[in-house]
Amino acid sequence: MGWLQRLFGQEKPANPEQAVSGQPAPNAVASAPPEAQVGDTIPPERVGLDGQYDQSGLAKRVALAFDQDPQLDDVNTLWVAQLGTTVVLKGSVPSQDVLTKMVQVASGVNGAASVDTNQVQVG
Repeated sequence: MGWLQRLFGQEKPANPEQAVSGQPAPNAVASAPPEAQVGDTIPPERVGLDGQYDQSGLAKRVALAFDQDPQLDDVNTLWVAQLGTTVVLKGSVPSQDVLTKMVQVASGVNGAASVDTNQVQVG
């Protein structure tokens, strides 16, 4: 079971590379929260896998990016969340090398300003 399925109960989208990029869909304002005004754009951290507004968009796109990396596909003791533009990793990883790779991948996802690993145990 992949990251996206385990954490969010979702299957990988048809075009995962586009989903990870976090580009809003052309009609995305229609799915944004009511306070959004016509002409507003969706902040990168709120763009979901389908380009629509998603409160957990960044976390889902990070999970998808982890799915895309074969070095990270067998880590099932870690969870991904987000606080605004910060990706929050929680749980445990087998080694510092794996955690370093995860931080690198998460940092490369559009909308991620930082990665918080304070809740991760190594070893």
